[in-house]
Amino acid sequence: MTTQERNFEELRLRTITAPMFARTALRAVTRPATINRTVRLGYATAATSHPSHFSASAVEAMNPRGVEISKAQRIAEDGFISAIGNTPLLRLKKLSEETGCTILGKAEFQNPGGSVKDRAAYYVVKDAEERGLLKPGGTVVEGTAGNTGIGLAHVCRSKGYKLVIFMPNTQSQGKIDLLRLLGAEVYPVPAVAYDNPENYNHQATRYAEARDNCVWTNQFDNIANRQAHIETTGPEIWAQTNGDIDAFTCASGTAGTIAGVTRYLKTVSEGRVQCYVADPPGSVIFGYVSSHGKELGERKGSSITEGIGQGRITANLQPDVELLDGALKIEDAKSIEMVYRCLDEEGLYLGASSCLNVAAARDLAVKLGPGKTIVTILCDGAYRYADRLFSKKWLHEKGLWEAVPERLRSYAVLD
Repeated sequence: MTTQERNFEELRLRTITAPMFARTALRAVTRPATINRTVRLGYATAATSHPSHFSASAVEAMNPRGVEISKAQRIAEDGFISAIGNTPLLRLKKLSEETGCTILGKAEFQNPGGSVKDRAAYYVVKDAEERGLLKPGGTVVEGTAGNTGIGLAHVCRSKGYKLVIFMPNTQSQGKIDLLRLLGAEVYPVPAVAYDNPENYNHQATRYAEARDNCVWTNQFDNIANRQAHIETTGPEIWAQTNGDIDAFTCASGTAGTIAGVTRYLKTVSEGRVQCYVADPPGSVIFGYVSSHGKELGERKGSSITEGIGQGRITANLQPDVELLDGALKIEDAKSIEMVYRCLDEEGLYLGASSCLNVAAARDLAVKLGPGKTIVTILCDGAYRYADRLFSKKWLHEKGLWEAVPERLRSYAVLD
């Protein structure tokens, strides 16, 4: 066979086999494993046949829930801010089986900025606009440990505002770098108590007061933060559970989430839904709530969780603190254990604050007994904390290596 004949034969074989391979690959990637024969035939026709034989209804039949949700959501006409909220409510299968309860996590890591703080970020900016404090080309200033700043960075870029962030220099470098990558001007300052004039919140206040068309959004005491969760997070949880919810729990940082969701659920259920605040070491909230507001105490110790726990009662929490049914103390060891369990058992790559909430939901399930439906907040993913949470060296330094279940220590891949 001549060279020309061989080349022709190779071309002929490629022409024959390439479409066959493509169809086989398409079937392997897209065809569901368990569907009835009638639908499968329609789907195979849609996926592999000539366009004139394409069956859109057969394809839609493979994902009816997704199509239904997409029709309801339509297009996010205002871009980033329109995509905030409406996050899924996930059943945590293993913990639900263990406790005999239905434990559900609100997947706030699916917000476009990656955390629950997208909601507060949008509402505090919107509030400043509506009150005439922020005009086009203005500057937003905030004191934040991370996620609110990241949410604000996205919101401010989408609206054309400059963002300046003051934050404790104890926060992860990953968060600081990300804020700068998103266009924020970041000032890491020494971590000191709130009553110290050099606290990062007070520095943010002074910066804003010294400039025109510049607003300090004041996430801790700006009740627009709380309002975000009264108007969005609470109603979403109620609708997603069809009102079949017995309890809610999450931690308190600014307290916008715990206060706003508690206020809404208590109102709509006429007090039936029980609400518990989860608190890490070093925070005064547990003692304050447990003593029914009689003992505020002093902040002692610290926690590995970032952005939660408090040394005071914020303006966001104050109006609703009496609605809380109790408080749950969650030690760091429980939060770390849950980071690894959620990854291994649920396929969820969550940060320590999220897993503190999950640990609190488990403890609350045990406290309330089987048959209850309990909801918590999955604040964000572990992406911004991986260099700590999955570092053997860091876990040993914090005395938390033993908190990682032995069978799951292989996930700690960083030295």
